[in-house]
Amino acid sequence: MALVIVIAVIALLAGLAANRWLRPLLLDVGDDEGMAVKDLVGPLLTLTVLLLAFVLVTAGGSYGKAEISSRGEARALDQLVESAEYAPALQRAQLQAGAVCHARAVRVREWSTMADGNGSPAPSVWSTGFRESFRPLAGEPVFGMPVAADNKRSEEREERLTQASAGIPGTIFWFLLATLTITVITLGVCLPRRNNRGQILTLAVITTLLTATLVIIRDVDRPFGGVIDVEPTAISEIERQATRDFTANHPAAELPCDNTGTRRAV
Repeated sequence: MALVIVIAVIALLAGLAANRWLRPLLLDVGDDEGMAVKDLVGPLLTLTVLLLAFVLVTAGGSYGKAEISSRGEARALDQLVESAEYAPALQRAQLQAGAVCHARAVRVREWSTMADGNGSPAPSVWSTGFRESFRPLAGEPVFGMPVAADNKRSEEREERLTQASAGIPGTIFWFLLATLTITVITLGVCLPRRNNRGQILTLAVITTLLTATLVIIRDVDRPFGGVIDVEPTAISEIERQATRDFTANHPAAELPCDNTGTRRAV
């Protein structure tokens, strides 16, 4: 980073030196002729738009990964429930009940914490229970299916938690905000002082569009918080299906957790 700053400073000093000593030799124009401030606004506006577009694509990619991992986690949990059908009755009941409680813990207790980029230990209680249920199945033909599904669920949850954190550092966001401010002020300086209604309206539109882009970037960069957020739709659907399967297979049994995924006191 220091090298970039040094080279940029050297380039600026070289440009000023060339303006003072090389310009008279290369250009046959007066010293008061040259580019006006308004001539520099175009490249500045282009740079601002390109920066915003690049960061918007990056933030959109993070949002997409968050949504994909959320759905992938739900699918893996559904596979775990389905593969439990081939397990003995005791392990089948444990795995299907654990899947319901895990889904509830994710939906109720963990989803809200991800708005701040954090996770919750609540789902881990039930993932530990999955592994305890796998032990009696070691060596059995059915052993591989639920274990593979649980490994996939764990990977997708880890990816979801990773994407919950802001992918764009705060320094970059403030740099974009400073760039937007400088661009708008520079455009304002170049406007005529009279008969400028059309120009002012155009500046207001440009400012609105640039600001809206920055706001969208900020919102999309937090996939589980804000206006444009990833909803727990997939995990809610799997919770409903797992609850239905558990009730059908074990009508007299009670789930080991409440509606928030918290383990019931024994």
